[in-house]
Amino acid sequence: MAPGQAPSETAMWNNITFCSICKPSPNSTPLLLPRGLTLDRVFQRKCKGNSKPSTQPLQSEGLKRPCSVLPSRLVSSKAKFRRYAKTYPVLDGRVLSVYRHVFEENLRNSEAVVKRYSELLELVSKGGGENAILRHTQRNKKLFVRERLKLLLDDESFLELSPLAGLNMPYGDVPAAGCLTGIGKICGVWCVFTANDATVKGGTIYPIGVKKQLRAQEIAMQNRLLSVYLVDSGGAFLPLQSELFPDKAHGGRVFYNEAIMSAMKIPQVAVVCGSCVAGGAYVPTMAEEAVIIDKIGTLFLAGPPLVKAATGEYVSPEDLGGAKLHSKVSGCSDHFASSEKEAYECVRNVISTLNYEPLPDEVIEHDGPLYSSDELLGLAPRDYRCTLPVKLILSRLLDGSRFQEFKADYGTTLVTGFGHVEGHLVGVVASNGELTHDASLKGSHFVQLCSHRSIPILFFQNTAPHAAEPTSISQAEAHSNRLKAQASMMAAVACAAVPKITIVIGGCYGSESYVMCGRSFGPNFLFLWPNARVALVDSRHLTAVPQTGDSDSTDESELKRLKQRLEEESSAFYSSARLWDDGIILPQNTRKVIAQCLQIIQQQTYQVIPPYQHPVIRM
Repeated sequence: MAPGQAPSETAMWNNITFCSICKPSPNSTPLLLPRGLTLDRVFQRKCKGNSKPSTQPLQSEGLKRPCSVLPSRLVSSKAKFRRYAKTYPVLDGRVLSVYRHVFEENLRNSEAVVKRYSELLELVSKGGGENAILRHTQRNKKLFVRERLKLLLDDESFLELSPLAGLNMPYGDVPAAGCLTGIGKICGVWCVFTANDATVKGGTIYPIGVKKQLRAQEIAMQNRLLSVYLVDSGGAFLPLQSELFPDKAHGGRVFYNEAIMSAMKIPQVAVVCGSCVAGGAYVPTMAEEAVIIDKIGTLFLAGPPLVKAATGEYVSPEDLGGAKLHSKVSGCSDHFASSEKEAYECVRNVISTLNYEPLPDEVIEHDGPLYSSDELLGLAPRDYRCTLPVKLILSRLLDGSRFQEFKADYGTTLVTGFGHVEGHLVGVVASNGELTHDASLKGSHFVQLCSHRSIPILFFQNTAPHAAEPTSISQAEAHSNRLKAQASMMAAVACAAVPKITIVIGGCYGSESYVMCGRSFGPNFLFLWPNARVALVDSRHLTAVPQTGDSDSTDESELKRLKQRLEEESSAFYSSARLWDDGIILPQNTRKVIAQCLQIIQQQTYQVIPPYQHPVIRM
């Protein structure tokens, strides 16, 4: 594979043109962007003849604004682009000859991990394997899950989340965790989908599958995205019931979330496109609307084998919980479909009833970076010692390679500033070395600025390995001051009420990973480059096995085993298999991924949110 070349069939990300949707409401307040009204939206209401008192000064006095409208919001995206395009400084993205050997070493490593990534994507794309797919499609007369998505989604590529989840788990391989999740468009509306893959373990739900479904629901709630469930599930894998059933973040949380999402006015639609047994039966019955497919869709808490064992009576799946029963008798289904094609057409019709009014397409003008994104493969650090200046990376991601840096000469191990990604204004917080006291204070200041200005924040994380312990009083004092400054930035990141997207471009080590908006700090999206490492400490910097008590002896064989374990468990593939992230992305696709996430996040700003808060209660 040539450097920087993405696999055509297995590439997970594609560029999608953003189409803003849903009519604006003068009374609605965006969930994550509680700011004043934009001039565009005021003009739209004016054209519709809306004469709300709050907009009268704008309509009668031109651009004179009420106190509640901030001046930064009174300029269209295109006008803002024209203003910044010629003024932000251009980054120097040239790779100097002194860095060439490091660049080439990084490139060789990137080619190896990208090849491994492509092989794993090819593996999971086949679900449970060729034999399982043949049995699913020919004997059971059902469509493969990826074929179902082609019928459901608009004719555009979708954003698949965590495709490598479930590989090399302690209980074996569960390709894609037994379900596909992602974000795509249906009738022009961004939607989160969760689709069971019955070719994997017969649709049985494993602990990693529950975790993946819960993450999809979390993304839907955080970004206010409509959810569609394609249910084809055999219920929980009973030998692992202790990891599936009893705890707060186990299977029952899926149903709890469905109720909460309905109360939040986030629509949910389900299709019963296979067996829905036990817990799987609650997903469609708690959705706001459900479609069931004749002959292949069944819905019951206990199937015919349990009825036979309990009563000695034989009953067919169709009589016990088929499409006709639930459409005509129980009312568990709202729509009867004679085929899968008809079912997905019905879902699209349901979504068209949501009273979402798509706005006219607005193509935001933007320049591409001045430097090739393929060169990011040589800038992705093989390890922390091979890290190059992070501005070389930013120059290949930002529009026109332009960057308005904040505190450029202070705390230089953290780079902060403003730029644009495909026309979207963003704040950038990027690791450029060890997070020092000054860098942490600078980061805290900048994150608060972004929060006050309602600007999304991009974190580019490459945190330093575990730092050496202080050996003197002066070092201990400096260490304490740095910890206090990092705590300040940590609090600012946690409380910033703006969308946050984190890209791990190198190391994700220790407490600094929290400061840089790691997984536990709830970014809207978090992705890894294939070269990324995720661990408490770097195995290369581990010189002794941590001891308990007064023992200070070091067993060389034990240290070697621990290093090998850390090396294995810190890889990006190990992390993604356990859903510590939302997926691995190729470095050269990073700009497209970020732009797509910003488009998805922006959809909620146009939604109408009614004031009452209660779910849709089914019969």
